Amino acid sequence: MPAQTAPIIGRLHSYETLGTLDGPGLRLVVFLQGCPMRCLFCHNPDTWDMKGGRSVTVEEIVAKARRMRPYFGSTGGVTLSGGEPLAQPQFTLALLQALKNESIHTVLDTSGTAVFSANECAHDQDTQIIKEILTVTDLVLLDIKATSADGFQALTSSSMAGLEHFLELANANHQTVWIRQVIVPGINESVESVQALGQFLQRYPQLQIQKVELLPYHTLGVSKYVQMAISYPLAKLPALPAEKLSVLQEEVEKWSFLQRS
Repeated sequence: MPAQTAPIIGRLHSYETLGTLDGPGLRLVVFLQGCPMRCLFCHNPDTWDMKGGRSVTVEEIVAKARRMRPYFGSTGGVTLSGGEPLAQPQFTLALLQALKNESIHTVLDTSGTAVFSANECAHDQDTQIIKEILTVTDLVLLDIKATSADGFQALTSSSMAGLEHFLELANANHQTVWIRQVIVPGINESVESVQALGQFLQRYPQLQIQKVELLPYHTLGVSKYVQMAISYPLAKLPALPAEKLSVLQEEVEKWSFLQRS
């Protein structure tokens, strides 16, 4: 008998069933463990550690998705989130391929940076796995932290080079994308900052950008920092007022390059 291939093992943080905020329709949201970025406003520091969470196989997640298929209807499916799913590229690819084989709609919720090395060089193997991941991803939810190199570094403690390379590959693949950006008081809450996001996105004209969602900075994750005994860098910053977000979202709705579904 031929030798059986060992299952690919990933690290799982948690599930959310019947999610409605992370892609179209009702979704199984799979939060994978691990993230190399340290965003000032991160509300899930418990997802950072690559050794945290628990072991999980592709088949466990696919079996759970099969059981939920009656709830998905024609629009729902599975969203891979985190943490950062690209911090586990081989597992993410295998899972997306398996879901695609089941004809289950796939969404990748990512910051676009984690596969690429810290020295700002995209190695051939990094580029190849991203290309393969994109081919089995129906929709990318791309979280763009900032649109300038200095702003990105200050906000995330990471280089922007990985995001730019990811966008180049997604652009070449004519990827269907929803863009997200967290609006943080005192950092990017101006109309000018939102306009800069629009100008940045137009550098990638083959992206199929269906919507841009501005998300309000909130303080719901502060208790996790207390529980983990780590300092929260924005401890004195208030949540973004809803009326401020509404004004900025109105600016987004003027953008003619969006390919609204």
